Amino acid sequence: MQLKFQVLGAFLASASVLAQNNSATVPAAGVYNGGYNGTTRVGLRISNGGAGQSGFIGAWADSFIQYMVKEKGSEPFLVQWLLGDTTQSINFINNKQTDVAVTYNEAAESAVWYSGTLSAWLYGFHDHFLFVGPTSNPAGLNETESVLSMAQKIVAKGNADAATPPVNGTAVRFLSRYDKSATNIKDSQIWITIGQVPWGYAYSTWYHQYPRYPIQALQTAALLGEYTLTDRGTWLSSTADVQNALTIFKAGSDNETDILLNPARVLVAKPENTLDANITNAFAQWVVLYDAQNKQGGQYVAETYTGTAQTKQPFQPLYTRAPANWTIPPPQ
Repeated sequence: MQLKFQVLGAFLASASVLAQNNSATVPAAGVYNGGYNGTTRVGLRISNGGAGQSGFIGAWADSFIQYMVKEKGSEPFLVQWLLGDTTQSINFINNKQTDVAVTYNEAAESAVWYSGTLSAWLYGFHDHFLFVGPTSNPAGLNETESVLSMAQKIVAKGNADAATPPVNGTAVRFLSRYDKSATNIKDSQIWITIGQVPWGYAYSTWYHQYPRYPIQALQTAALLGEYTLTDRGTWLSSTADVQNALTIFKAGSDNETDILLNPARVLVAKPENTLDANITNAFAQWVVLYDAQNKQGGQYVAETYTGTAQTKQPFQPLYTRAPANWTIPPPQ
């Protein structure tokens, strides 16, 4: 019952944010001061979805503010986090509503970069997709098989259950965020790779379209006993009742060819479109910095951030740092 109320509350909150995000001014989902209470000046706006919900954007913001004050002699300032998936965050930066967008789809990022609207396109950190589902595992997934094989089993069993509903047990269903987020684009890629377009057919009742933000979508999959695609940061940021209701069947690695790798990249607006060009430029330099000795830099935070809600297992980093040798890909 508690989980049902959590999902209902999350649904209402998410719907409210989605409605607000259609307005000219995007409200901040979080505001961070780096521990400098009394600061009122906003120096930087960062838009993102899942890493913001996990608290990571806040950790980045606080660490960056402290670095600027202590190492660069800056006056304290605030960093705002604007809640938005990849598509929304790109819209925010195009509409001059954010200074930095943390996004997860190279093709969409490339289009923005080569349109000439950015000052920098950087590799932020590695997140990793997880293919998860109910502990009862009605589709009979095997953790040793590929994620594409798992998807094929879900299609076959989902269609069979739709034709003849199981007398005992739960019918196989897959929850898709279906919101043009990077997660939705990734699950679409998986279905297309095995020759399926379940969103294009009314009879694909096993394909549950649920356009909500990451934590809310995972809560709902747990409540309804559905398979879904989520990311490691969202999973580790979720509560024990959500994690206990689901099993991880396949997890992404840091291998750049892994279909379940979820690279997070940083889009930086041109100086004239930012609140403070000096702060935005400093953030672009800081976010790729890795200084383990002095515990500084965006990459150090990426490597060490452990979140706040890991209730099922010992605390562990949610993400891994970006590869140092990444170069901007040429236009397609």
